[in-house]
Amino acid sequence: MRLLQALFFPPEQPGGVSSMIPHLQEKFSSARWEMEVFSLPKRIRGKGREDIVFETFDWTQYADRPIVQKYMQTYRDYLWWTRLRLQKPYDLIHAHHPIAALAMKTAFPDTPVLQTIHSSYERELILNGKIEEGSPEHRFLLSIYRELEARTDRLITVSEAFRRYMAPHIEHADRIRIMPNGYDERRFKPVPHENELPQLMTVCRLVPAKGLDVLLQACALLKERDCPYVLHVIGDGPSREELERLAQDLGVYDNTIFYGYTLHPEEFMPFFDIFVLPSRAEAFGSVFAEAALCCLALVGTSVGGVPEQIEHGVNGLLVPPDDPAALADALEQVIGDPAYRYELARTACEKAKSHYSLDRAAIELKRMYLSYEGRGSRSL
Repeated sequence: MRLLQALFFPPEQPGGVSSMIPHLQEKFSSARWEMEVFSLPKRIRGKGREDIVFETFDWTQYADRPIVQKYMQTYRDYLWWTRLRLQKPYDLIHAHHPIAALAMKTAFPDTPVLQTIHSSYERELILNGKIEEGSPEHRFLLSIYRELEARTDRLITVSEAFRRYMAPHIEHADRIRIMPNGYDERRFKPVPHENELPQLMTVCRLVPAKGLDVLLQACALLKERDCPYVLHVIGDGPSREELERLAQDLGVYDNTIFYGYTLHPEEFMPFFDIFVLPSRAEAFGSVFAEAALCCLALVGTSVGGVPEQIEHGVNGLLVPPDDPAALADALEQVIGDPAYRYELARTACEKAKSHYSLDRAAIELKRMYLSYEGRGSRSL
């Protein structure tokens, strides 16, 4: 069976998709399977000129909005690159971004296209202050879900919480399949260690949606309570300078290390003690599973798919979003009780191995792919 995994970002970019798709190829390396990975290079900008028509709504009513213009031009660029680079037929295409799915279905109309929706672009834009809820840009992006439902052969998402989020914007939410990402355990190796000071760490893009301002405020409370810690912030983004200034203003800059972007944080993640990410929204939160596989204690917020990974008090701690005091209390609890911290980490690691293994994901995907075998044409 000839498969195409259609990504948006190149596979070396951070995120849940990159945690799984490049590593799947080994699981599909047999005479029965042939898998390729495709994405849009960053250098491709402004190449596409094709007129775009959606089946379920008229996108041109939003055409004067810069964000919509950028989205549609990216769609045209992806379609242009697809037609230029992909000349051979496929039995099935699995897309991991709405633009990828719509472009692939346009280029390969007779080939089954499955779409996994990993996150909410419109929610991120709202939380990051780029658009307002209910704005034309918001309505445009929400309309894309119905277009995906109409055009693709199957919608998949990574958590029950995100299925519920999508439900008002499509016709048949009950048909969405839930399939969390899988992670190759060989990339995440717990390392026995004993740090003199508890080491907190977070890995994310530095944007308001991730709530790192709340984390720094919680760290300031820890400092007031004489609760020892070091915070490691791994990642980059538009909020970095603002967060560094906030750390200085709060008096926690000397306790905080900003690393910037790191390609393989899993290589040194096991040497820390506690993973914390106070997100304001998460479709799933892949980095929690990655931290669990490194045997770190988990502290997160009760948003999106995070509570589907973390059972409060069993394999981690959950706090409300935008609550620095509650976050500080949770961190103080795991900082001050190493035995409890280890028990949470051990339980989280066991759950991640059983629920989010790459082998589990590969088996589920193979079954799903085979159910479409012979349904499409292998011609452009």
